[in-house]
Amino acid sequence: MNAVLALEDGTVYHGQGFGARAEACGEVCFNTSMTGYQEILTDPSYKGQIVTMTYPLIGNYGVNHQDVESWRPHVAGFVIRELSPAVSNWRADFSLADYLEKYGIPGIQGVDTRALTKRLRVGGAMKGFISTGEISGAEAVARARAWRGLIGVDYVKEVTHKESFLWDPENKQSNSFKLVHGISAEDARNVHDPLRAADIPIVAYDFGMKYNILRRLRQRGFKVRVLPATTPAAEALKSKPAGVFLSNGPGDPAALGYAVEAVSRLVSSGIPIFGICLGHQILGQAFGGKTFKLKFGHRGANQPVKDLETGKVEITSQNHGFAVDPATLPSAITVNRVNLNDQTVEGMRHKTRPIFCVQYHPEASPGPHDSTALFDEFRALIEGH
Repeated sequence: MNAVLALEDGTVYHGQGFGARAEACGEVCFNTSMTGYQEILTDPSYKGQIVTMTYPLIGNYGVNHQDVESWRPHVAGFVIRELSPAVSNWRADFSLADYLEKYGIPGIQGVDTRALTKRLRVGGAMKGFISTGEISGAEAVARARAWRGLIGVDYVKEVTHKESFLWDPENKQSNSFKLVHGISAEDARNVHDPLRAADIPIVAYDFGMKYNILRRLRQRGFKVRVLPATTPAAEALKSKPAGVFLSNGPGDPAALGYAVEAVSRLVSSGIPIFGICLGHQILGQAFGGKTFKLKFGHRGANQPVKDLETGKVEITSQNHGFAVDPATLPSAITVNRVNLNDQTVEGMRHKTRPIFCVQYHPEASPGPHDSTALFDEFRALIEGH
């Protein structure tokens, strides 16, 4: 298939299509991770976005059933330099092309992703249009410009689970994977480390939550009930949870008035709260602050974050296009982490209430594990409270 990617500034890239014969609009952004394309595709935070991978060869280890981060892929389209012609991993269940075709997502290869990334860094993330069908460059640009964009749009309601549920009640989805030699490949896929007892009940707001967050919470002994994004605070507190978790998710945090209202009430209740990514941004608004759109966002597995309380630097996994404005935060909130590339807010802590949050992803998947101790910190906060 021939394929085309058009940007709102009039730039048109031609390449070869893969995945589905389809077309889509979205915000064109880039991710600097070298691996983890499967987790990126299935991260609900990418709803409404056409993702460009900066690493040149993608697809070499295929896609498997176990490493997904949600119930389906959420990207609008996928842009790469070269699609691997071979899939060579013993855990693979699909090729990347077959996986995208299954879910109706168009992909384009043969694009100079270095040039595209530079254009996005200079001009900022742009509205775009991707098609694996026959369409002129002029029409593709017009389609990109006509798209509504992300500002003011609520994508959370499109990706959240519609009903509450208990995560992993049979303890089969949260164990850490363990590599064992000398057994069959099929048996090896099901070898895991044991789990500790789930002795602390919490509720987790699903604004577009990655499954690895739930796995990390369960590994720390949390019994997690997942709630739809629109759940009122009173409903969340009915089961008397020991704490509340606020997840990542897509879109403009300023469009989520219902979430900010619920979280404001939870903040007033005094219950321990931990937020990640969009949860961090919602907390920022619940505190009284405001959010703003970044020029091209932070997306990748190599973002340096400094802990201002300890001086320690963590290399983090990130995926967000908005940030909290520190100048709008009240005096009761401490900014305790910053991004070393642009000094944006990466972490906050309430001075008098048991609440903290981070803008990045301590669960990674993909990415480094520098920040996984934050899940232990959440448990210690609840136990101390």
